Amino acid sequence: MLPLLECVRDGQDHQLKKVVPELAIRFQLTEQELEETIPSGPQPLFYNRVAWAQTYLVKAGLLARSQRGVFKITAKGLAVLKTKPGTINIAFLKQFEEFNSAKSQGAEIGQSALGLITEVNSELTPQEALDVAFQTLQSGLADDLLSSLKSSSDKFFEYVVVEVLVKMGYGGNRVDAGRAIGRSGDEGIDGVIKEDHLGLDSIYIQAKRWDSTISRPEIQKFSGALDGQRARKGVFITTSDFTKEARNYAANIDKKIVLIDGMWLAKLMIEFNVGVVSVGTYEVKRLDSDYFGGA
Repeated sequence: MLPLLECVRDGQDHQLKKVVPELAIRFQLTEQELEETIPSGPQPLFYNRVAWAQTYLVKAGLLARSQRGVFKITAKGLAVLKTKPGTINIAFLKQFEEFNSAKSQGAEIGQSALGLITEVNSELTPQEALDVAFQTLQSGLADDLLSSLKSSSDKFFEYVVVEVLVKMGYGGNRVDAGRAIGRSGDEGIDGVIKEDHLGLDSIYIQAKRWDSTISRPEIQKFSGALDGQRARKGVFITTSDFTKEARNYAANIDKKIVLIDGMWLAKLMIEFNVGVVSVGTYEVKRLDSDYFGGA
């Protein structure tokens, strides 16, 4: 927040879209860093942080919005800069009554939980805090799913594999996929499933509900089984993981073998709603600047 305040210390009107590039130069950000987006959407991470810094400084009375999309430093903001603070963060802004009052009003409309998250890590913007909370919940859910899969039966694990593949668009319908999986059961292949609804091509499946890491010999065996079927596509799914050698082997052969480890499988279950239920939906909205364009 301090760099933003220093960037507009001239007392003139400034626009956020023009200040952001100036700050990017000051921080010597690379193109890659400028293109980094927040996890939940396409907005650039750096722009998001500068925008929230502006919001916080406005709430504290150090900046003021002079007109739509335009802001400038206040007398209070200039006075703060004269004290040469080492940093300006949320803890620093708490000394201003305006900031505490605005924060209390936010809590009254249901932002108390979000406030708690940002208190734990004051470097996060509210949007980032929501992203962190969401990712933490997703990670915990993935761990729970993987634990449940490992303690399930082989038959149920195969059922889950089919369910995920069908939800992803493979296998035609659930009945066709159910008949395909487990059909061969030998030569390193556990099942065959349609690649599309018309069955123009087939994908051969190996599903292992294992705790031990899958090594290269297992992938070589699966690859050989594909050769026996004159097949070029396969999916090896496990509840464990693959060694580096196994992944390198799969990546460097002519056939297309996709390796799905336990964590990836759990994330696919979450994404395609297999074995999970929704307990709440939160829609994050922002100001539509175009709507107020003629105001």
